[in-house]
Amino acid sequence: MERLNWHIADELSYEHEVFLLSHKEAQKQAPQKCKFFGIPLSPLPLFLILAFFHTFIICLRYKPEVLFAGSGLTAPIVVFWAKVFRKKSIIYIHGLDIATNHWIYNQIWIPMIRSARNVIANSTPTHEICLKKGVSQEKLTIIYPGVTYPPLPRNENLIQSLKEKHRLHDKKILISVGRLTQRKGLNEFVNFSLPEIVAKHPNTVLVIIGDTPSQSLNKNLQSKELIIETAQQHGISDHILFVGNISDDTILSCWYYLADIHVFPVKHIPEDPEGFGMVAIEAAAHGTPTVAFATGGIVDAVHDGKTGLLIEHDQYTKLTENTIDILNDKILLDKFECQNFANNFSWSKLKIKFRSNIEHLK
Repeated sequence: MERLNWHIADELSYEHEVFLLSHKEAQKQAPQKCKFFGIPLSPLPLFLILAFFHTFIICLRYKPEVLFAGSGLTAPIVVFWAKVFRKKSIIYIHGLDIATNHWIYNQIWIPMIRSARNVIANSTPTHEICLKKGVSQEKLTIIYPGVTYPPLPRNENLIQSLKEKHRLHDKKILISVGRLTQRKGLNEFVNFSLPEIVAKHPNTVLVIIGDTPSQSLNKNLQSKELIIETAQQHGISDHILFVGNISDDTILSCWYYLADIHVFPVKHIPEDPEGFGMVAIEAAAHGTPTVAFATGGIVDAVHDGKTGLLIEHDQYTKLTENTIDILNDKILLDKFECQNFANNFSWSKLKIKFRSNIEHLK
């Protein structure tokens, strides 16, 4: 989500004056053309309080025409000050932003989201949840998250270096990219699918990119320790490699190139849906197919049979079989099909959609 908002700010900053309010650490990677304002991220309540007052100062001093919230969490701040200063407000909604059933959130955040001038949903399922939560159809737009396309070129030296460092020569590589939460379902994948995959392909390694988030609306998290414990029960802990969060796009790109399959075993949790699944698009941009459960916004991010395979949720046996079939070349997914699909989600096209959205605000 943070990378998505970085790209939105960066693309818009070439044609608009953009003031970016975020946590202090984000300044290191902030788009150069944006004027940055930093506040502490932790604890989260303090972040929201400081964001509220800093937004007031920005509005008073710089008089922006549009106030944009990169997620539903900051929607009340944006909508409130937009109404006070008679400006336009836009809220970009991700799955959990609108689906959460916490009573305080439903009493305060949801009404403020409904009151925004424009609400952008990041996928078709998110759009449907917005309608169910009372957001007016006239205010709603769908703009899918973007991806860097074409991707960074293959860095063979770095790829070989990663192989050497992690002893990945002659390995079948599955990757998972994202936060370690209950919804992502990695522990279940290790429990129900990976043992059979390793039995059929003993040279398989699951590379896990990401970590347990310290700040999240949803506290249903999974830990590295839990996943390792599950793997040890099956005797496959040597087939899992944790590399943590990766902020360097060049290194992340190399992992996508290295992978045979991107696995995306997201669980079907109605109150905690997967908003879109941008990592599936990132994988496709590198020619890497995705095997995933058909839940939430993933149905928009994977072209079934072309850029990957979508399996009915909770069907781990089918997920396992399809993964093995791809590794055995029984199911062939063309990397150029993957890349052509990813091209539809390039950041340049996202900028055009955002620009049109802003220009047509009533």
